[in-house]
Amino acid sequence: MNIVKCEKGFDHAGVELIGILAEEASPESVFLAPLEGEMLELCRSAVINEKFKGKAGTMIKIPVLHGSVKYVVVHGLGNEKETFQENIREGSFSVLRTAAAKRCSNVLLVMPRAEERISSRSAAEGSVLGCYVFDKYLSQEEDEKLISPDCLYVAGADQEGLSEGRILAEAQCYTRDIANEPGNVITPVALAEKAVSLAEELGLRCEIWDEAKILKEKMGAFHAVAKGSANPPRFITLTWSPEGECRGHVVLVGKGLTFDSGGLDIKPADYMTTMKGDKSGACAVLGAVRAAAGLKLPWKVTAIIAAAENMPGGSAYRPDDILRARNGKTIEVNNTDAEGRLTLADALAFASELKPDKIVDIATLTGACAVALGTNTGGLFTNNDAFGEEVLAAAKMAGERFWKLPMDDPTLRTAIKAPVADLVNSGGRYGVAITAAMFLEAFVGKDIPWVHLDIAAADFIKEQRSYYVKGASGFGTRTLTTLIMTM
Repeated sequence: MNIVKCEKGFDHAGVELIGILAEEASPESVFLAPLEGEMLELCRSAVINEKFKGKAGTMIKIPVLHGSVKYVVVHGLGNEKETFQENIREGSFSVLRTAAAKRCSNVLLVMPRAEERISSRSAAEGSVLGCYVFDKYLSQEEDEKLISPDCLYVAGADQEGLSEGRILAEAQCYTRDIANEPGNVITPVALAEKAVSLAEELGLRCEIWDEAKILKEKMGAFHAVAKGSANPPRFITLTWSPEGECRGHVVLVGKGLTFDSGGLDIKPADYMTTMKGDKSGACAVLGAVRAAAGLKLPWKVTAIIAAAENMPGGSAYRPDDILRARNGKTIEVNNTDAEGRLTLADALAFASELKPDKIVDIATLTGACAVALGTNTGGLFTNNDAFGEEVLAAAKMAGERFWKLPMDDPTLRTAIKAPVADLVNSGGRYGVAITAAMFLEAFVGKDIPWVHLDIAAADFIKEQRSYYVKGASGFGTRTLTTLIMTM
């Protein structure tokens, strides 16, 4: 979809649907520009009759016959300053979703503060996300498919903001596409191939290690998780390097379990469903690197993924096994379903060896985080409060919810100590998300600012809400990219 600025006096020639994002007001005062004449009178009457006040999230669809225009959609923004940008995303989503359902090829969007870069960015994000669908495996007639409009005109917009928003949202859709693929399609090898394809498309540097190389590089924790599967592991490194100014190097580490059965500590059937999404962290860092390259950000950005499948095969690792990670630390296994932190341990150790300025890892790590925070909010853990606040600010700008959780409880730290090894991979029932983060911290290089994002449950949407349609959410992609944009 092409997203372009147009002047506020745009004559609507060829436009089939007009979307108006209106701030809260009395029905008589709801802003309906650029409508005029009979179309204005018709829409004003509809707004008054429906007692539409522009409250956040409310919408009215008005059929019209005025030249090429078939529909006018008015979406309420409310009047809360704190949620204004998120309401623009949601409003743009609603307008474009309607346009796609009605087969409207050309759409005009009108909204307040369109000239502000951040507002234009938000509108483009919501518009692209609004047209997303994962239907490649559905047998559908052509007229049953959701068709994205050809062009969106945004009156009085900032064109750079529109371009940024489109790139950010397309990166999130890219993340969704891979995360939605089942385990029989996206294996560790196939995920590595996605990284190679992205590198070829965008001119990035990509290195893939096979199982022999993983063993040679002493990634004993990562390799142990992969041993039970017939699908071999891959260690993926993908790097964007700016041509001109470079402000530093940030490494993004994504959990890449292409399917997680739990291993020998096998999951119940109900908990195994959606485990294709245990690669969502990996997908998010691929999407973020894609966006960084598209935006030509002045930071070197490296994505690292330890891609594996956790299966209960004859070669699977066992409870009581003792593993040695890349940084030399030993780990006693007491739960084979606490596998993600083992793969991340070696990935974080490797990331630290690159001596970056900052490290962020993102992972569907613990169900406990979802129990604590719900399905719309991710957990944030850090060894550097200032960096943690940067990430929280970026998340707020991106419209993604994260909540900082503590890592200063000495009692919880003792829970990951093992009598026969340096660490144990699961710290017991209490504070699970926190002890998992403490475990990861042991593999982060000294003095490197690090943030861990636990996106368990936020990665998968069971029922549509806002611009998140059912399935993989792509959660975290825009937060990571926005962070790099604002550093």
